[in-house]
Amino acid sequence: MRISVCQTNIGWEDKDRNLSAAKEKIRAAKEGGSDLVLFPEMSFTGFSMHIDKIGETQGTTVAEMAKQAVKHRLSIGFGWVKKQKEKAENHYTIVDGSGKTILDYIKIHPFSYAGENRFFTGGETIVSCKIKEFQVSTFICYDLRFPEEFRLAAPNVSLILVPANWPKARAEHWKCLLQARAIENQVYIAGINCIGTIKGLEYSGDSRIIDPNGRVIGSIEEEGILTADLNNDVEEIRSAFPVLSDRKMTGFREGGVSCSLKS
Repeated sequence: MRISVCQTNIGWEDKDRNLSAAKEKIRAAKEGGSDLVLFPEMSFTGFSMHIDKIGETQGTTVAEMAKQAVKHRLSIGFGWVKKQKEKAENHYTIVDGSGKTILDYIKIHPFSYAGENRFFTGGETIVSCKIKEFQVSTFICYDLRFPEEFRLAAPNVSLILVPANWPKARAEHWKCLLQARAIENQVYIAGINCIGTIKGLEYSGDSRIIDPNGRVIGSIEEEGILTADLNNDVEEIRSAFPVLSDRKMTGFREGGVSCSLKS
């Protein structure tokens, strides 16, 4: 499967401009033979808490991306915000070449450090979909710091996406954690970040694709498209070095209270 990671400088809350730029990147990715095109978290608005402005109730972004997917006959992954009664949900959706929504994920861990939890409710469900020979799951940005969900997803998937708006100040965390999630779960990881100065915050990009052995297949340091061909050799890698089969869920005792970890 050929995938294209689009590292974009997102115009702050400028959905029209960002959608227009995205269409050009989708076209370019298709011309390059890609099967799956991926954009960062909150792809067409930037990481905004202005949910009354950027939040959607009619799914207009999903509809627009579905049109693009049909037009170019490929799958597209993108982030958007769904407005609820008082708060909103941070979504990442994948539509396929027929225009069908094949994955819709809600960010499980709102980023409380930036106040995201004041405006967004966290999701409760890990989801996946089939794209060519890959079973694909996704998490969003801050989720990367919580390995438990990745571990739960890993036995059933071969590629995990991490779209993000991850700032330059913690770029080393981003790169290290992406690589760790790939190694410990023996899975392909694609990190899709934004780049540039957005609403006064600097983003370094550092989007990358990592194989199940932790090798960085490709990375990008500027605005543009990173494309890579992936062969689904996850089962072969896991069979050759069967780390996951040795996983043992144990309990611990603290202060006389016995606690059990559940998978």
